[in-house]
Amino acid sequence: MCPYCILIHYEISEHCFDLIFAFDEIVALGYRENVNLAQIRTFTEMDSHEEKVFRAVRETQEREAKAEMRRKAKELQQARRDAERSGKKVPAFGGFGSAGMTSVSSGTIITDTIIEPEKPKITAAPVRPSGPSKALKLGAKGKEVDNFVDKLKSEGETIMPTTGKRGSDVSKVLPPPVNMESVHLRVEEKITLTCGRDGGLQNMEVLGMVTLRVTDDKYGRIRLIINNNDGKGLQLQTHPNVDKKLFTAESVIGLKNPEKSFPLNNDVGVLKWRLQTTDESLIPLTINCWPSESGTGCDVNIEYELQEENLELNDVVISIPVPSGVGAPVIGDLDGEYKHDSRRNILEWCLPVIDANNKTGSLEFSIAGQPNDFFPVSLSFVSKRNYCDIQVTKVTHVDDDSSIRFSSETSFVVDKYEIL
Repeated sequence: MCPYCILIHYEISEHCFDLIFAFDEIVALGYRENVNLAQIRTFTEMDSHEEKVFRAVRETQEREAKAEMRRKAKELQQARRDAERSGKKVPAFGGFGSAGMTSVSSGTIITDTIIEPEKPKITAAPVRPSGPSKALKLGAKGKEVDNFVDKLKSEGETIMPTTGKRGSDVSKVLPPPVNMESVHLRVEEKITLTCGRDGGLQNMEVLGMVTLRVTDDKYGRIRLIINNNDGKGLQLQTHPNVDKKLFTAESVIGLKNPEKSFPLNNDVGVLKWRLQTTDESLIPLTINCWPSESGTGCDVNIEYELQEENLELNDVVISIPVPSGVGAPVIGDLDGEYKHDSRRNILEWCLPVIDANNKTGSLEFSIAGQPNDFFPVSLSFVSKRNYCDIQVTKVTHVDDDSSIRFSSETSFVVDKYEIL
């Protein structure tokens, strides 16, 4: 197989789920959706906080695994040298099935080189040849692929990193799964926001969707009662197979043909909404960054204020760029915690929760630099309460309007939130 065929297969394998989700946006309930490429890209780029957490954990595990492999290789080489000096039997390290290798994922094995220890000498040791070693090397083919990928990167190609097996520690970080009923609903929102450092909202967009999943055929013919208390002026759009007249008159989502059922074991987006505004009063969380030049550099004061008091923001991280090569910032007053990433030159202000009880907070620090060095400021968070007040309050059967037990989950996450 030629190298470029390998690359095409590599890219398709890495994006298989993205392709499936894109086709799902085009075809739903057996009918072709009237969508364009821009809409498909918008709906398939829904961000996920859980995915970010998983990626961070995975990268940490890969680094730890590689460090463990290097340590084992050094121990093996040291043991071989000690055994040669003392004339003892060389201990067996590594190899397939060895206890020292059980904690390392297969994705890590192919990227490192391990040299098998030489067999113990039975008779007088002959003179060792000075030529290259013929010891077994694991992962040689993997290194050839890596070299090919590195060459493509040097030519300007964008290559996605490979992923190993998920570690057992991921489940300790990710939240427990939702207890799903036969009828399960997801209310998801993501926000894109850009503000100026001197004030003024340049753009704010909130995209939302209600997704339905039915796993029992006896609950296929149902209707969803929607409670829309939002007064921000958002635009609503129902699925093409949903009865729009029924939704407009009664805020009820049901199929145009009540004799048909929703598809089983398939996530179906039944309602979408979009809010786009430049009204500063609608900003959920305002951030003000005030750098002031001093004799030794800059004194920076950052403060936040929660304007949407019904929200509860979790895992909030406000990231401020800082100059490189000038040392760590000197922290003054602080609400919450902070982390200085000297490798990325980022100061992260971390707050576990922002709600009505701590709707304001501030951070002060000093560091050498100019005022422009501390922008853009970016924000990330996750919330179990949606920004636009739209909820599914009840699920009923089409025939007798009897209530049906259902489960639901709500998420409000950041796609992009910057102060330029």
